Amino acid sequence: MDERDPRAELRDLEKGLERARQGRLAASPRGRGGLGHGYQSGLALAFRIGLELVIAVVVGVGIGWAFDRWLGTRPWGMILFFFLGVATGMVNVYRAISGMGMAIGYKQRGGTPPQGVGYDDEDDD
Repeated sequence: MDERDPRAELRDLEKGLERARQGRLAASPRGRGGLGHGYQSGLALAFRIGLELVIAVVVGVGIGWAFDRWLGTRPWGMILFFFLGVATGMVNVYRAISGMGMAIGYKQRGGTPPQGVGYDDEDDD
């Protein structure tokens, strides 16, 4: 067995991890660590917002078309579900914009959400 102190090994590991973190921060474009910041996260948010709206409208029109074929009420079902799809898309866009920086399912109980927190799977109530 090795007679080296286990705490010394942990200290060496911690120093190595810190060097790796510093190297990653220095190599990142903005010094914030990895992708997903700045231009790229803005572009991702824009794609998400566009898709939220378009997909909601397409699904609404598809459901309206199916109801029209099933019930024979052309074009009223498609018109109704088109507007419902637009409304749903707007609600989804609002939720995406107002919840920026929060993961899905995260419950904000006041203040700003801590960085790196995902969702709260335990009820504290």
